[in-house]
Amino acid sequence: MSEHLLTLNAGSSSVKFSLFDINNKEPARIADGEVECLGGEACFHIEKPGCAHESRQVGCADHASAISLIIDWINASFPARFIKAIGHRVVHGGLKYSKPTLIDSDVFTYLKGLEPLAPLHQPHNLTGVSAARAAFPSLPQVACFDTAFHHGRAFNEEAYALPISFYDRGIRRFGFHGLSYEYILSRLAEIKPEAASGRVIMAHLGAGASLCALLGGRSIATTMGFSALEGLPMGSRSGSIDPGLLLYLIEYDKISSSQLSRLLYHESGLIGLSGLSSDMRKLEASNEMAAHRAVDYFIHCIKKQVASMAATINGLDTFIFTGGIGVHSAFVRAGVIDGLGWMGLCLNDQANQRGEFCISSVESCVRVFVIETDEQTVIARHTLEVMN
Repeated sequence: MSEHLLTLNAGSSSVKFSLFDINNKEPARIADGEVECLGGEACFHIEKPGCAHESRQVGCADHASAISLIIDWINASFPARFIKAIGHRVVHGGLKYSKPTLIDSDVFTYLKGLEPLAPLHQPHNLTGVSAARAAFPSLPQVACFDTAFHHGRAFNEEAYALPISFYDRGIRRFGFHGLSYEYILSRLAEIKPEAASGRVIMAHLGAGASLCALLGGRSIATTMGFSALEGLPMGSRSGSIDPGLLLYLIEYDKISSSQLSRLLYHESGLIGLSGLSSDMRKLEASNEMAAHRAVDYFIHCIKKQVASMAATINGLDTFIFTGGIGVHSAFVRAGVIDGLGWMGLCLNDQANQRGEFCISSVESCVRVFVIETDEQTVIARHTLEVMN
């Protein structure tokens, strides 16, 4: 009987999954899917290599029922296989976890304590873990962390200019999107091994957005910090903001902590600036001035942060776009690269419009690539490593 791994990425109203065959050295994907709109008009999407995309309405009220549905579908579709372990995306591992970890009660309790640091993701990630553990109490469950990739950076990149006692108790810049950056680095090493060891900046641009500067295949600097709020403006998150403004809102507008959290996490970024949408596709298609202003602001902030990231690695050899916006928005890519000509980046407009792998011109001093990320494969690899 063939062995396989299941990877889960639980969001607020969805559960994404991938199924991998692990009978060879490298996990081989055999199916992907998602149960979305939990608690509403839930829909089950399935993709298998070489097969047509399947979708159907399902009656899933919560994460537990979604995971049960996924397992039932796997058992019916692949009866000669059994699940050896489940790997989970967990956004925050804190100071304690810098590598994939087998989940037990102590680990789970520690991760629950990190929920205030990543309120958009951590609670839902752990809801998925709870549902999977309840359904399969004897099955090994492995947590793979977005923060782990950035562990071990220099003090200057991890610390805030607060009393050192804050740093000592764990108030540090952790960084996120690590599973994505790890996958992109592995793909770059396969395609352009000499580039992977050089000066690289990766731009993960999606509903969440960040940059990461790498040197010698290691994270040197990243734009997100203690929480996933810092850095670039995002779909509904503010990005970096003057702390004095927050003090002002608390003191003079009498805003509560819950109101402030909602403002910064759910009402800011692209949707806040445009007043229309957090979806880049809708903003690009809109004729509203507010939509154009929000997109322009987003591109402007990326350019500023790219320059900052380049300073930490003394220049730039390779720039990579990934994430939903990074891979699918030729307009954003062009706006970013056209604004960085002074750094030696030059765009091939035709290649960019076609979304090719290499979109830099022959005159460009910096190679510019577009690589689609695959966090599920990284989770599968790490889960297999832990099990072995």
